[in-house]
Amino acid sequence: MPAPARHISPELVVGAGCLIALITFGPRAAAGLFQLPMVAEYGWGREVFSLAIAIQNLLWGLGAPFAGAVADRFGMVRVLCTGALTYALGLVVMSQATSPGMMHLGAGVLIGFGLAGCSFNLVLGAFSKLLPETWRPLAFGAGTAAGSFGQFLFAPIGVALIDNFGWQQALSVFGFLMLLIIPLSLALSTPPVASTANAAPADEQTFMKALAEAFGHRSYVLLVLGFFTCGFQLAFITVHLPAFLVDRGISTQTGGWVIAAIGLFNIIGSLSVGYLQNSLPKRYILSTIYFTRALATLAFISFPITPFSAIAFGAVSGLTWLSTVPPTSALVALMFGTRWLATLYGFAFVSHQVGGFLGVWLGGVVFERFGSYTPIWWLSILFGVLSALINLPIVEKPVERAVAQPA
Repeated sequence: MPAPARHISPELVVGAGCLIALITFGPRAAAGLFQLPMVAEYGWGREVFSLAIAIQNLLWGLGAPFAGAVADRFGMVRVLCTGALTYALGLVVMSQATSPGMMHLGAGVLIGFGLAGCSFNLVLGAFSKLLPETWRPLAFGAGTAAGSFGQFLFAPIGVALIDNFGWQQALSVFGFLMLLIIPLSLALSTPPVASTANAAPADEQTFMKALAEAFGHRSYVLLVLGFFTCGFQLAFITVHLPAFLVDRGISTQTGGWVIAAIGLFNIIGSLSVGYLQNSLPKRYILSTIYFTRALATLAFISFPITPFSAIAFGAVSGLTWLSTVPPTSALVALMFGTRWLATLYGFAFVSHQVGGFLGVWLGGVVFERFGSYTPIWWLSILFGVLSALINLPIVEKPVERAVAQPA
């Protein structure tokens, strides 16, 4: 007889999940602060650092659906612990990287797979399984906001650590903090599929049937395509905005505070979207977010770059930064249920991270070739407008499944 599911209070689930999101997203969001110190020390071009972070984004995306599938099938804890250890090892290898190959292994491969196993894609999947339905929309927003608070917290901490102790020690400190995920993961323990008694027919759906259903559904495909832009914009800004500002004569400290401002204001944006999606169509929320990003970017590059304009851009960007995550995950849950949510959201996240790969990598390549990030800024604006349009036709209702008829 299968063991009964362990009851965990919703408050504990949300608290532990938010802390995990904070810890994992913080160092990743502060990655751009390490670009100029590492380039200066080793004489690399910016394309070396950019390619490492691009690999990280790509492997994070490619690993997410498989990490989600393992977590959906066998439970969350072992996946979260493995991801945390891999993430920590990647930060340590990055801190000791003396060649492009080591940099790509640590910052790219190890951190990428580590993020796939312990970041907010797994946290949201755990929320969907452990929380009552009435808790989920706000919990999705809270988990996303916690990741943003990690960005707000780790950006100035990263600047302070680099200035006072050096970039290598800063990365080592970040690596040590990843180990805190291991005890926190116990609160997100979900039962394996085999221990779920009296499963409903929808819950008996296989992995391959779930994928076939999702990718044969027009609204899911549109959602996945639109999510590409989110990854492109976020990754490009996270990695290249601090260097872009230094190129314009703005201090490194200001760049750190811009990244922090993005994280701070995204707390407001994510919580607001988590609340608003209970009363407004989620496709309209997503469309508004993407169009607002495009307008903010256009205004930013059209006027002189000053500390004030940079922080103002960070604030506006922050309101829309990870605000796409709550409605995207909620739409996947609405369309297909929660049985394979971590997996199906993971495949949507692949699109997000392919966009992230291109945003980071093209930023480095274009800068080395033209000495300017301007073409990538304009590409970001174009993608924002296209994604605003792509999300409008999404149909917000559960997928229609055949119901077995009595003989």
